[in-house]
Amino acid sequence: QVQLVESGGGLVQAGGSLRLSCAASGRTFSTFVMAWFRQAPGKEREFVAAISWSGSMTYYADSVKGRFTISRDNAKNTVYLQMSSLKPEDTAGYYCAADLSSTWSTQPVQYDYWGQGTQVTLSS
Repeated sequence: QVQLVESGGGLVQAGGSLRLSCAASGRTFSTFVMAWFRQAPGKEREFVAAISWSGSMTYYADSVKGRFTISRDNAKNTVYLQMSSLKPEDTAGYYCAADLSSTWSTQPVQYDYWGQGTQVTLSS
């Protein structure tokens, strides 16, 4: 079992920045691919970013490339999502996810464990 707990969401003005955190517990965090997804009301859950177990490889959705940065600290069992130049369309619930098989996928079905999510709301 892996437990994931997100934090750091909130209300922010367009153009602003926010850093999300996801704390993991239960199994060896440093062996997982970790990712962030988001889901807006009435929309499907979409991939945002992923990071390899070592942190040496990252991958981003085109919609956030250049604005968001995913990172991890294996000593703290935590993955981060630094978001900058935020736009109203970034409003969503943000979820971290763990891929124990390291499939390096953008599809939610490939991820084994999920956090409860943290809400990010942009004000224009």
